[in-house]
Amino acid sequence: MFVLEVTYTVPLDQVDPLLADHVSWLDASYDSGVFLASGRKNPRDGGVILAVGGDRAEIERLVATDPFVTGGICEYRITEFTATKTAPALASYREELPG
Repeated sequence: MFVLEVTYTVPLDQVDPLLADHVSWLDASYDSGVFLASGRKNPRDGGVILAVGGDRAEIERLVATDPFVTGGICEYRITEFTATKTAPALASYREELPG
């Protein structure tokens, strides 16, 4: 599982014109089953996405296609973690620790 933290590198007036394209990109990633949750940070200086994927390289390739990235208006911090506990609704995403 991955936490994707988006941080804007430009003022909001440069973010908003790309927002519709970014939302379409999010929708496609939800449709493919990669994204589980997302939303704006408060204060609005970026966002957070909870994602699942085969490996970090796969997530990095996906992030590189975000219109916010291709538009040069944000940076991503990708944190991979092992989800050993989840809410019941996310039980299918639980992982076992190796060993």
